[in-house]
Amino acid sequence: MRSSTPGSCEARAGWGQGGLLISLACLLYLRRYVLGPPAMQRMREAKVLLSGLQGLGAEVAKNLVLMGVGSLTLHDPCPTCWSDLAAQFLLSERDLGRSRAEASRELLAQLNEAVQVSVHLGDITEAFLLDFQVVVLTASKLEEQLKVGAWCHEHGVCFLVADSRGLVGQLFCDFGENFTVQDPTEAEPLTATIQHISQGCPGILTLRRETVPHSFRDGHLVTFSGIEGMVELNGCDPQPIRVQEDGSLEIGDTATFSRYLRGGTVIEVKRAKTVNHKPLETALLQPQVMASSSQHRVHCLHQAFRALHKFQDLHGRPPQPWDPVDAEAVVCLARALGPLKGTDEEPLEEPLDEALVRITALSSAGSLSPMAALLGAVAAQEVLKAILGKFMPLDQWLYFDALDCLPENGDILPKPEDCVPRGCRYDGQIAVFGAGFQEKLSRQHYLLVGAGAIGCELLKGFALVGLGAGGGGSVTVADMDHVERSNLSRQFLFRPQDIGRPKAEVAAVAAQRLNPDLQVTPLTYPLDPTTEHVYGDHFFSRVNGVAAALDSFQARHYVAARCTHYLKPLLEAGTEGTKGSAAVFVPDVTEGYKASGLAEDTSYPVCTVRHFPSTAEHTLQWARDEFEGLFRLSAETINRARQAHTSLADMDGPQTLALLRPVLGVLKARPQNWEDCVVWAHGHWQLRFHYGIIQLLSHIPPDRVLEDGTLFWSGLKQCPQPLEFDMDQENHLLFVLAAANLYARMHGLPGSLGLAALKGLLLKSLPQTDPQRLAPILTRAPERDQASAEFGPELLKELQEVLGVWSEHPALNPLMFEKDDDSNFHMDFVVAAANLRSQNYGIPPVTRAQGKQIVGRIIPAIATTTAAVAGLVGLELYKVVGGSRTLGAYRHSYLHLAENRLLRWVPSAPAIQMFQSLEWTCWYRLKVSAGQPEKSLQWLLAHLQEQHGLRVKMLLHGTALLYSASWSPAKQAQFLPLSVTELVQQVTGRAHEPGLRVLVLELSCEGEEEDTAFPPLHYEL
Repeated sequence: MRSSTPGSCEARAGWGQGGLLISLACLLYLRRYVLGPPAMQRMREAKVLLSGLQGLGAEVAKNLVLMGVGSLTLHDPCPTCWSDLAAQFLLSERDLGRSRAEASRELLAQLNEAVQVSVHLGDITEAFLLDFQVVVLTASKLEEQLKVGAWCHEHGVCFLVADSRGLVGQLFCDFGENFTVQDPTEAEPLTATIQHISQGCPGILTLRRETVPHSFRDGHLVTFSGIEGMVELNGCDPQPIRVQEDGSLEIGDTATFSRYLRGGTVIEVKRAKTVNHKPLETALLQPQVMASSSQHRVHCLHQAFRALHKFQDLHGRPPQPWDPVDAEAVVCLARALGPLKGTDEEPLEEPLDEALVRITALSSAGSLSPMAALLGAVAAQEVLKAILGKFMPLDQWLYFDALDCLPENGDILPKPEDCVPRGCRYDGQIAVFGAGFQEKLSRQHYLLVGAGAIGCELLKGFALVGLGAGGGGSVTVADMDHVERSNLSRQFLFRPQDIGRPKAEVAAVAAQRLNPDLQVTPLTYPLDPTTEHVYGDHFFSRVNGVAAALDSFQARHYVAARCTHYLKPLLEAGTEGTKGSAAVFVPDVTEGYKASGLAEDTSYPVCTVRHFPSTAEHTLQWARDEFEGLFRLSAETINRARQAHTSLADMDGPQTLALLRPVLGVLKARPQNWEDCVVWAHGHWQLRFHYGIIQLLSHIPPDRVLEDGTLFWSGLKQCPQPLEFDMDQENHLLFVLAAANLYARMHGLPGSLGLAALKGLLLKSLPQTDPQRLAPILTRAPERDQASAEFGPELLKELQEVLGVWSEHPALNPLMFEKDDDSNFHMDFVVAAANLRSQNYGIPPVTRAQGKQIVGRIIPAIATTTAAVAGLVGLELYKVVGGSRTLGAYRHSYLHLAENRLLRWVPSAPAIQMFQSLEWTCWYRLKVSAGQPEKSLQWLLAHLQEQHGLRVKMLLHGTALLYSASWSPAKQAQFLPLSVTELVQQVTGRAHEPGLRVLVLELSCEGEEEDTAFPPLHYEL
């Protein structure tokens, strides 16, 4: 989907259109994650009552409105106070004294006008509850919870309790007796391709080889489709299976069925499950607890909450912040409650952890944005489960604590006088961490990379906690993307009138509305190798830490590498549907960046991608690789070959040939104008989608039969068909237009935007592509993709002669792929190429939006998961800002809302590497000062040997080779006297950038093992 321009009708749309836009986005989510039209209808008709509009309640409300629940009724007669503002993003200073529900309703309604948001001013009565499917209580008294919970259980209304006390939170679910879960898991139903089905009792179903091993299990229910011959199975009622040792499936009696001929698919049918929940009164004494930590710990937290309720009943107030007398009273009340009964009706064996109850009570008076975000998201997801009957609900209690955010040293815990209310928007946070810590937060300088779904949640959290909101602090938001319609269902800071505007700018303004003191600067430059002059030494010298909210693993790895280079802590999060992860990486304390919880980029075997694609993912990865080879790697290779001291013979011959073939085979002369670029693009179209397929079929004919008698081109290997270029097919023209523009840009030539003009040029002057001109490319069989076998002296000489033509002109411009800039033809090329490839192989095409999602490894985001992981990141932010923590204080996190999983664990320590007497981790670097005047390369090599015992074999700056021990004596004599900066300038053809403080060099040394990775050498200028 292309972004709308600021002047478009969409960009000018007011709030009246917001509900339509957001509800459409919500429908897209529902189609993917829930049951289909009946479930969507239940969502539109659902009525939810939410009582309590403090921070946690506001988070529940926001997520439900963004997800498109039909009706939300708010109940909270309490007036807004200062402590609410630390976590309640719907309120501001001007709402002080107003009803929290009344003050929150307007902004909630603006989020999605398809949702009816109303306020109930009276008491909650039994009769009133009958109009709702779900009732949620937050920040409520135990007496009210028991009363409302009993009514809900009696009348079959799903009931939830959510509460947060400082760094500890609880969630309780009662969906009643015999609650049906239609689809218990998020996983798609298993499918497999059938090889054969026998007639017998039982019938034996054999799967095709490419689908073995499989994940079917005994007792799974399956049905069938697409079978030829034994048609009685197609669309049959779900049948139980039994898995045999060889992987085949017993499927029941097929003795009287028709004989199986060919084809077909076996499909898992998911079973519905029934859940039985106890009412709160019973569950309070016999808690079934989901443990995010040890069972003993969560049961002690259960008692702590009961004691906190009892304290408030007795004193009419919660415990005072960090008041030891109040805390000791809570411990006594918890002790007096007596032992809990376990699920087996036996008393729990371990005694009450009084220290845990005490620290919970001491810090319980506060209200924290990260805790509200996490628990509010989990609670909202449970509401969706209640409405839709999809995914297993919580059974029944969840306790979560982040007491690890407090200082490890008990001697520096906050004092009561440091936590008294100041009459400011941070009072709820000061009650937990103290005013001194609040001041430290305000002085921080943080970089937030990405203003998408997670980025908006993080920025909202930064505004609420006061990160960079005073004392010279700041937050910089970097994102080059623009707001799209689909963003509105999960990115809280965007509104319909923002469509088409830069995300970073919109998010910055919206965050400042949440907290006018927030000092936030938007940057619309991407953070990648092309912008290191923007995000360079000077920029990072002012940064205290980085938060990454990125939608591709490639971008995450780059940002993490910059954090490692500049020794900055990194907070990182990602989501995929209802799965999410959050991680923290601290210099010298934790391991370096690794992709956490979620899967890394999906990769496919090279042979499959090149010759045997069967899915759109295959063709898109092929097209993405095609872009890299044509417009980046080949340009970089030619630039290297142009350097005076580098010849093609000195380079990696096979790799160089593989990169240059597509360029040199079609057009052996440098283009001079737009027409030359069009000729090249059309020639490459012929190469890839016509002659290349013909050549593949000459090696593997359509009728090739394997040794077992099956056709080679069968199953997942679809036989391709060559295409004929057709100017009446838009995708054919789009490929040529995109490829020609990219080729022109690579050569510094002007391009063209018009399809009509392109078509006219093709009709007028396009020559027929001569297959002989493609001979250097069309020479290898797909089964042996090794260019080295063909890289002989004759081809080397030919390539060197051709490169001589290219070297007479300025260096080429390698193109760095960017999926989010709609004006650069990058995605146009990839999607057009992928769909043409799909047309070759009979694979359904993808839209541009689908292609963008797959190519960019965009991880599907939903409101609940993004809010939850942002909350987990916020908790680690407290620790990083607090500083001076040991490894055991930090936590990586993984959650799966669909399966009620929330895991937290201590990161690994950085791995130590050794070479002779040198020890280092990923955070270490060798530092050498260039000196004034700058010393020579010869001095640098001698210094490394004397100081560290390193005899350097090879020295590189990026891909530029600065020194090799294998150079001839004459070449060494030429380069050793030069300074490193002179050498870099000569090798790369570029002077170092003004303001650059460090050149990063890589070493290879004598005696190193294969897996040795020496620390980078920071050559300080």
